[in-house]
Amino acid sequence: MADRFYITTAIAYPNGRPHIGHAYEAIATDAIARFQRMMGRETFFLTGTDEHGLKMAQTARDRGVETRALADEMSSYFQEMDRILNISFDRFIRTTEPAHHEASRAIWQAMEANGDLYLGRYEGWYSVRDEAFYDEKELVEGEGGQKLSPQGTPVEWTVEETWFFRLSKYQQPLLDHYAANPDFVRPESRRNEVLRFVEGGLADLSVSRTSFDWGVKVPGSDGHVMYVWVDALTSYLTGVGYPGDAPFWPADVHIIGKDITRFHTVYWPAFLMSAGIPLPKAVFAHGFLLHRGEKMSKSAGNVVDPMELAERYGVDALRYFLLREVNFGQDGSYSDEAIVTRANADLANSFGNLAQRVLSFIAKNLGRVPTAGRGDPADAELLDAVSRACREELPAAFQQLALAQGCEAWMRAVFACNQYVDAQAPWALRKTDPERMEAVLRTLLLAIRDLAIAIRPIIPASADKLLDLLGVDARSFADLDDRSWIDSAQLQPPSPIFPRLELPA
Repeated sequence: MADRFYITTAIAYPNGRPHIGHAYEAIATDAIARFQRMMGRETFFLTGTDEHGLKMAQTARDRGVETRALADEMSSYFQEMDRILNISFDRFIRTTEPAHHEASRAIWQAMEANGDLYLGRYEGWYSVRDEAFYDEKELVEGEGGQKLSPQGTPVEWTVEETWFFRLSKYQQPLLDHYAANPDFVRPESRRNEVLRFVEGGLADLSVSRTSFDWGVKVPGSDGHVMYVWVDALTSYLTGVGYPGDAPFWPADVHIIGKDITRFHTVYWPAFLMSAGIPLPKAVFAHGFLLHRGEKMSKSAGNVVDPMELAERYGVDALRYFLLREVNFGQDGSYSDEAIVTRANADLANSFGNLAQRVLSFIAKNLGRVPTAGRGDPADAELLDAVSRACREELPAAFQQLALAQGCEAWMRAVFACNQYVDAQAPWALRKTDPERMEAVLRTLLLAIRDLAIAIRPIIPASADKLLDLLGVDARSFADLDDRSWIDSAQLQPPSPIFPRLELPA
């Protein structure tokens, strides 16, 4: 069987347009998927929209439109975001699809057959915005004594007939699974939170609603629709063929925001255990993006459209900034100044300038691929440093989802190349030692090819443009071991890949 890799974003709740957090998650997941493909793994990347639930129904009512029409409109914005940001998903799932309703009914019936669903009456606190139930002890007090969820969202007292899932039955099986699989919840800070929550005791979970009808109908139970998280989580199965053959399951990793960790690391594995379905191998919860260090909100007036940022600075510059600047798993901050500074320093001034001046010098002075010329130990030292970064350090970091650290390793190799250019001074060698000049330029071409391939998961369009200029067709990590490409390369006229960015006036 082929070496397979299955990765998902969280399924976005589209009661509003995409924000920078959605873009960040999509970009990070895309970079990981592209990396795995370049490592030779048969990769399946799923994303999509979670379109059911009370919040969607209320938003549609407030806007005076049919809920399905709202779902169609809002889902289209997320699909457009993925297109603009060059997100290479294999499947964009919508939970309103008939195939997904079938999958949701199948997992419900499997849990029911296992004796884990029973009919009862729910009385408790519910956050419409979070689509989540909360215990009294979890609530915090807001202004005027208003009760709020741990996320700071309003809660309301809810009383209705409901189906319950025997979540309490799975407290020890979940703890056993966490112990046996220490990397199931990452990063460590999120794992510790989950452990504390489960060790504190689990109450049975209300998994159906009767106060609205926008959702997947509960099999054999008129008037009940599934709790939105039951069918939202099941979309990860639907997307790979469940309830039929699902060759990519279990997922290697779900990439999610830290605010929905509990749903993915407590409820989801418990549902799967109940249904007799293998658990995903890992859940990685990334942090929040803050605007100039502050949480974004409409009331604060600091909500930024990621599409505007992509148009203003370029898709690859935005992708690189987000994955280089923010340690994946931690909160991060962004601003126009930070994006411009990072993109100019790393892409335009360092890597872009390296490629442009080398290719322009070759075009002007040789018009062909340089020969092996007269070598020097400095050549091998540089290629060893570049090889170590591109073949070992960056891939090792990316395998651990340490994306920023992988970019740092890559940048060290870029700096080494620029130091090598300054030390060897091919412009001086052109007059004093042409053979040595050719060896230097050939070494740099080999290094630039390696650097362009290694950074492709992060800045795919720009890296491919540069590889096109080099006449390079083979672009996987395995191809880094082959340097014979240079003898048949057809260099194209050089053109700048990374323009210098300017702050908006």
